[in-house]
Amino acid sequence: MDLHSTFPGIPDLKRRARRRLPHFVWEYVESGTGSETALLRNRKALDDVRLAPSILHGELEFDTTKTILNRICALPCGIAPIGMSGLVWPNAERLLAQAAAQAKIPYTLSTVASQSPEDLAPYLGPDAWFQLYPPRDPDIRKDMLDRVRDAGFRTLVLTVDVPVASRRERQTRSGLRQPPKLTPRLLAQIAMRPAWAMGMLRNGVPHMRTLDKYIEDPGDLPPTAHIGYLLRTSPGLDYVSWLRDHWDGGFVVKGILRPEDSDRLERVGVDALWVSNHGGRQFDAAPASIEALPAIRDATNLPLIFDSGIESGLDVLRALSLGADFVMLGRAFLYGLAALGPHGPVHVIDILRQDLHANMGQMGLATLSQIERLC
Repeated sequence: MDLHSTFPGIPDLKRRARRRLPHFVWEYVESGTGSETALLRNRKALDDVRLAPSILHGELEFDTTKTILNRICALPCGIAPIGMSGLVWPNAERLLAQAAAQAKIPYTLSTVASQSPEDLAPYLGPDAWFQLYPPRDPDIRKDMLDRVRDAGFRTLVLTVDVPVASRRERQTRSGLRQPPKLTPRLLAQIAMRPAWAMGMLRNGVPHMRTLDKYIEDPGDLPPTAHIGYLLRTSPGLDYVSWLRDHWDGGFVVKGILRPEDSDRLERVGVDALWVSNHGGRQFDAAPASIEALPAIRDATNLPLIFDSGIESGLDVLRALSLGADFVMLGRAFLYGLAALGPHGPVHVIDILRQDLHANMGQMGLATLSQIERLC
């Protein structure tokens, strides 16, 4: 099958993914929080970013490489951390890590993924990142850092925009609970999606394998609060300083939307900031991430990583034009997995590459650094 004829864009993968996933899994992937205005705001704000075409540049040879954290990546984008991605497709994290290593782009494993750092160690490339939800217990914290380092992860990403569990009402309405329980309602949804059901039957119900070592009894949690919340704390600046002292690789803080936060994080020794509103999943009144990006760019010289709402190579260029140094995508890769299984992540990367070439050509850009003079 010529995938580019059948699925030329990420929206095509999204449509097929919805047809192949049980309703509760689809709602997990797609949902925001509240009335989902932040989720919608991300898309609208990106669409409002205009880029000027430029003509008469002759034939161009496109260079899409981008340096982030002293690593040259083949594309200016990578794979964001995705909690419980194994709910979308068996061995999702392994497939994503392998695709990223092959494409020479970063892959970020979540603390609450369905495979552990040790599971992924044989499949990691040199640009393996680990996203940390901050453990309260210092012994667990130290042990987790040791495990991550020993597995081959070289960049630590501390997520700071989840001080409490968000109320993802749409997920609750779908019948999804944490941990997932096979109620008659969910079984009826699963019965309508045989390909997904067979994959889960072969591999078992996914769970957060990184946390197995630390949790014996999850207790009674709110429907959308997973067991990771039993371990987490809401970090302060002293927590960030502790991590900086105990982690000798690249160190990124994720969830920045205010420019005034950049200065104190820079003083602590953070290597990069990650501008994000958690894909509209955490705080419904938050600005679109792309709206917050220019002011943060003006406030710091640190590298800026960006996510939230990115759906194409053109969106990647929009973020770069407003000051991002690198861009991450999450949902797009879940669409690819759900639509095409093991072939999905590679196809998503190829879509992004081709879309970058097409739009760089329209803008007269041979290299990504040139975008600054046209925006």
